[in-house]
Amino acid sequence: MKKIITIFLPLIIGGIIGFVVNTDTYSNYITPPLSPPGILFPIVWSILYLLMGISYTISSKNKDIKKFYYLNLIFNYLWTFIFFTLDLKFLAIIWIIILDIIVILMIKAFYQDNKLAAYLQIPYLIWLLFATYLTIGIYILN
Repeated sequence: MKKIITIFLPLIIGGIIGFVVNTDTYSNYITPPLSPPGILFPIVWSILYLLMGISYTISSKNKDIKKFYYLNLIFNYLWTFIFFTLDLKFLAIIWIIILDIIVILMIKAFYQDNKLAAYLQIPYLIWLLFATYLTIGIYILN
């Protein structure tokens, strides 16, 4: 039961934040080229949150993994509030760049412990770098 909770916890918290924060404003922004439709975000984030939970569950959860994993989740969840609720787009850029670095360090910690756990985070890093591009693009265009 504990493993199931560990796997689904990022998805559950992400889902709650998705319901609490009004992300519908995304459609009001002028977006950069390659911007996906808003409906794609909850689908992609659901998959990524599950992969995060799986990676964390299959790793040994050493001190570095725990530190980077939970720091990643905190920065990830707070970005949504910074960008959408507080409308602090420049801060959101800085925040997501820090998140990019945290995720790279998290993947490195996973890799040292369990290569599969690290590989499962590659889609997250790619999507996060794309989200960084979108954040910068929306800041510039709006």
